[in-house]
Amino acid sequence: MLPICVSSACSEVDITEGLQKHATLLHCPECDRYLKPSKAWIQAQLESKQLSTLCLKMLKNLNKVRLIHAEFVWTEPHSKRIKVKLRVQKEVLNGAILEQVYIVEYVQKEHWVASVQVRQHVRRTLFHLEQLILRHDAAGRAIKIKQLDHVIDFFGDLSHGKNFHKHIPQAYYHK
Repeated sequence: MLPICVSSACSEVDITEGLQKHATLLHCPECDRYLKPSKAWIQAQLESKQLSTLCLKMLKNLNKVRLIHAEFVWTEPHSKRIKVKLRVQKEVLNGAILEQVYIVEYVQKEHWVASVQVRQHVRRTLFHLEQLILRHDAAGRAIKIKQLDHVIDFFGDLSHGKNFHKHIPQAYYHK
């Protein structure tokens, strides 16, 4: 094998190979906290130092390179995606140091612990059910609402699930 010059190595060697480029962040929209790998929730605003630290700690194999710089890349807030641009260095070929930039994409998944399924077959009482849901703001506190044929699933935290259950008559629940 012939020796390769440093400038050629830049185009042929990928020092980011084997580094994690996708990860998932669990996010609680109720309290705006993120779940750390140690199972502790931390308060962190978008593009904050705390969130940056959490994102970097989640990456596997980052210790195989030297991290030079990390910065957030703007994404649409409703996209539930966080992108972080990393500049890393690694020694290659007889002590030459190669530097590359790559982006890690984090998907925010919403954390919920309660699921309430409401079922309605008769159309004339559907109005009554809608009024109960509006009166008790059950839909407003739900993290996610999924509607299927005659079934509506409400996902939220445990206290809101219990509150929903208390105010909506049992006749509407899927058994």
